[in-house]
Amino acid sequence: MASGEPAVDLWTLSDLTTPWCIRVVATLRIAEHIDAGITDIDALATATGSDAGALHSVLSYLVTRGLFIEEPLGRFALNDPSRGLLGPGAFLSLDGIGGRMAHSWSTLPTFVKTGKPGYADMFGAPFWEDLDAHQDVAADFDALMSYAGHGTPSAALQLTGGWDGVRTVVDVGGGTGAMLAELLRAHLHLRGVLVDLPGPVARSREVFEAAGVTERISVTPQSIFDPLPGGADVYLLRKVLNDWPDQEKVAILRRCAEAVRPSGTVVVLGGVVPDGIPRPLRIEMVLLGGRDNTVTEFRELARQAGLELIAAEERAPYFVVECRAVATG
Repeated sequence: MASGEPAVDLWTLSDLTTPWCIRVVATLRIAEHIDAGITDIDALATATGSDAGALHSVLSYLVTRGLFIEEPLGRFALNDPSRGLLGPGAFLSLDGIGGRMAHSWSTLPTFVKTGKPGYADMFGAPFWEDLDAHQDVAADFDALMSYAGHGTPSAALQLTGGWDGVRTVVDVGGGTGAMLAELLRAHLHLRGVLVDLPGPVARSREVFEAAGVTERISVTPQSIFDPLPGGADVYLLRKVLNDWPDQEKVAILRRCAEAVRPSGTVVVLGGVVPDGIPRPLRIEMVLLGGRDNTVTEFRELARQAGLELIAAEERAPYFVVECRAVATG
């Protein structure tokens, strides 16, 4: 090891024991059972239909990693890290979307060799088609994208021209509408349009009702590759573009360019990173073949879509990219 290099142990980095043990106990809902008062290993095994000896080995190993407490021997309790397996921690389960995501990492060699996802080879259909065919998995995915999984989105999004002159926001590919709901709660003069596939749009009602913004929102169940509702001031793409390869990104951006009013703005949150920093490694690569673009790369994609970049900068808590449609004629 060269002088000054950090100490790195290859075997620790490559060990799969801890992540798989965590996913197994998440799948068995061990934390929920302990929280309900089932703490003895035999009782836990009975409640989860498990072999007591095997389950004891897994839980005792996780204790050595700082997850759970075993005291006395064979009786387990939650600690702060293991409480993370309650609620949103259910997405670590190997059932539903958690299993799809965990197993998808084994297709990483396909992505590295081809630049395309191997998801269909493993699950029999591309990601979106697979979700369409398995509505339980689709519901898990929508929950992961909403408050339950990612927490409450921040409404502290700053625009170059501010929000006072904005009247309508179209949330393109906005899932169940968590971000749009927060924006309308923060800016009482705004009206919103949610655009996404019928499944997540149908599940948006409870989000909007809970936020108290139902009267100021309309929903459009459709593909984001189809023509978008036109004439709005802001078209928002939050955590959308990083799902797609570049050709599809251009198609989505072109739809926004066609729809936005002449003085309006297309706002991108997620999928673009500053020039000169390492490109993140994200699950979207193996699920969908998507990746982040640098600002320089994105500028060219925007140009192909009929947009010009007007801002790309960190505005806590987001890295914000703003575009305007290029005038024609």
